[in-house]
Amino acid sequence: MTIGVESTTGLYAFVRAVEAGSFSAAARIAGTTPSAVSKSVERLEQRLGVKLFLRSTRSLALTVDGTAYYERVAPLLRALDDAGDVLSGVTRARGLLRVSLPGVLGPTLVELITRDFMPGHPEIRIEIDITDRHVDLVREGYDVAVRVGEVEDVDWMVRRLATLPLILVASPEWLDRVGFPATREALADLPHVRYRFGARAYPIRFADGGELLPEGVLDTDSGQAMRIAALGGVGVAQLLRLAVADDLATGRLVEVYPQDRLASVPVQALHAFGRLAPLRVQLFTEFLAGMLAPHSV
Repeated sequence: MTIGVESTTGLYAFVRAVEAGSFSAAARIAGTTPSAVSKSVERLEQRLGVKLFLRSTRSLALTVDGTAYYERVAPLLRALDDAGDVLSGVTRARGLLRVSLPGVLGPTLVELITRDFMPGHPEIRIEIDITDRHVDLVREGYDVAVRVGEVEDVDWMVRRLATLPLILVASPEWLDRVGFPATREALADLPHVRYRFGARAYPIRFADGGELLPEGVLDTDSGQAMRIAALGGVGVAQLLRLAVADDLATGRLVEVYPQDRLASVPVQALHAFGRLAPLRVQLFTEFLAGMLAPHSV
């Protein structure tokens, strides 16, 4: 099938309308009129023989066919845009960078990104989602996802950025009441705030290979929620040292059972561009690796 200029225009209009949420917003992004975007989408629908949107005076919603089509087309158009960068050997990164960051590291990484990365790359626009959910890079349109812990077998490119130490922390006022544990058994008897992924709570893993899975007084799938709970005196939480560095420095949290070192965990960046990642992705992952290197073990 030959795809002409008008067909390509319709594809871009369709994807922009989906991502912007309306023809008006898509038109602002493209520098055109809502009527032009609407007509381009209508011609695309006529060519395909299906309805892509359910339209009303107040809303624009994808049909089942529209959802399936968007999931296939959006990554292809994004790759088409990025191919120009790869082939032309551009040295100045530009375009939209959509990033997923884990909750417990999100505030720290956002501070570094806004302070040190963005000023050096003014033509890169960044969208950041902070979530501990494992996003689908292709279906959800992310350029990069940063994950803490081992990554299961995926078809995406995985780069280890750092290996960061975990520690056990708690509120000093709470520890004064319950007492500092001197053994692993005493540690296990304390109330714990546990990280839960799916239906499974993450155990405390020691550097010598030993494990504890204490009872949880609070289980959550959010590292940031664990930190807040520890600050509030709920119990002992196992967190990245980097994520609570400021809390430790100010005395809001203290390390629990420091004589027994915990196993460290990898921090990894994932993308779905294969070996020809666009420049903005390459620069971003290099930046994160450099910023995390001083904290790596």
